[in-house]
Amino acid sequence: MTGVLPTGFSVGHYTDRVAWTGCTVVLPPEGSIASSEVRGGGPGTRESDLLSPAAAVSGVDAVLLTGGSAFGLAAADGVVGWLAEQGRGFRTRAAAVPLVAAAVVYDLALGRSDVRPDATAGHAACGSASAEPEQGSVGAGTGCTVGKILGPSSSTKGGLAIASTQLAGGATVASLAVTNAFGEVLAENGAVLASAWKDGAYVRTVDVLRSGVTHHRAWRESTTLVCLMTDARLTKTEAWLVARASHAGIARAVDPAATSVDGDTAYCLAAGDQPADPLAVAAVAADVTAQAIRAAVRCASPAPACPTAADRVDAGS
Repeated sequence: MTGVLPTGFSVGHYTDRVAWTGCTVVLPPEGSIASSEVRGGGPGTRESDLLSPAAAVSGVDAVLLTGGSAFGLAAADGVVGWLAEQGRGFRTRAAAVPLVAAAVVYDLALGRSDVRPDATAGHAACGSASAEPEQGSVGAGTGCTVGKILGPSSSTKGGLAIASTQLAGGATVASLAVTNAFGEVLAENGAVLASAWKDGAYVRTVDVLRSGVTHHRAWRESTTLVCLMTDARLTKTEAWLVARASHAGIARAVDPAATSVDGDTAYCLAAGDQPADPLAVAAVAADVTAQAIRAAVRCASPAPACPTAADRVDAGS
């Protein structure tokens, strides 16, 4: 699976394949710029206000993406603890205070609902951080599913993946996507790549809704999370615009996106001094985000009672 992280960035996972949950931490270089945009109607987040262009701080020390629904936000405490051990954080008169932004996906129904990522899991994810992280059904992608309109028995396995590109001036733009969408994931040609499965074929979520079928208890059980990483030189406002633009990538690859039952959230972390046109960074951010979302379902591993997209296609052929 392709996807090169910009210099200085690392990503770590904690994965529990018994409970089918986990968490993922993105560690940028110190002093990075950060912003975000939440568009889904059912988000679960931490420290989102810090990432507003109006906030005084320029960034955060880590971004945590985690399973466990709102319970999983406890994993951020472990990330804070690990950063404190490294002496990293916002410098105050008394101590360096680690700032950790976090967002959750709902994965409680796939494995064990009583086991969720906690502070120990968050700390372990930091300890495993690498410039070449594993992808697929790992970390926050462990318990992800897509195509939830007809209920869990019809869903298809989601996951986590990274896609990247390099601009002409040398700047790298990478997107890490955790794909746990209510709707379906679309291939590059617009065909359904992974969705709800019925009678040996995929169904389109909008078609099911149009027919009058109500969604299957999907309230706040779906989300696509994205973390853009770049070594381009950006201001905090420019990073916010990149985060906003990446939602266009979610909409290209997920249909429908940013619904009232999704918690779609995008982060942008910028750390580096590569000269780049912020408009170009934003444009390619949408492109690599769509690539990462598709890759997340293509490299997923099957879970009990939840086949992958490849398994679905084999079953229908």
